[in-house]
Amino acid sequence: MPSNDVRSLLQTAVPTAAAGAIAAVVSAVVAGGEGALGAVVATLVVILFMGVGLVVLQRTAKSLPQLFQAMGLMLYTAQLLLLFIFVALFKDTTLFNPKAFAITLVATTLVWIAAQARAHMKAKILYVEPESSEAQKPKSSGSSS
Repeated sequence: MPSNDVRSLLQTAVPTAAAGAIAAVVSAVVAGGEGALGAVVATLVVILFMGVGLVVLQRTAKSLPQLFQAMGLMLYTAQLLLLFIFVALFKDTTLFNPKAFAITLVATTLVWIAAQARAHMKAKILYVEPESSEAQKPKSSGSSS
């Protein structure tokens, strides 16, 4: 994975993990151990789903740039469907507090999106590929005899 991709991933995952830790503490105070576990599970789910999505999009952008926008839309739709399925499967669980899970899921997703937007704005991304120095030399027209 190129260093820019790792930097982008870290700039989004670290604030999300920090927000998840805060949510776990608040959930532990409000709902006890089950609330803390729900917050931790939600944070891990967001980091896993969004992290995999970011990696897939970055690889798609490099290998198939013409498919980037369509892939992004498909990926976000798939992520929403997977999150919906995950929430539906665990809505009646007694393993963790579902309310703490849901609130943390939404909060950490918003933190991820904000951190990703910030990382993208701060990234130094070239809009065009710079030409090499040999390509910039003017070519002489006509033939020299």
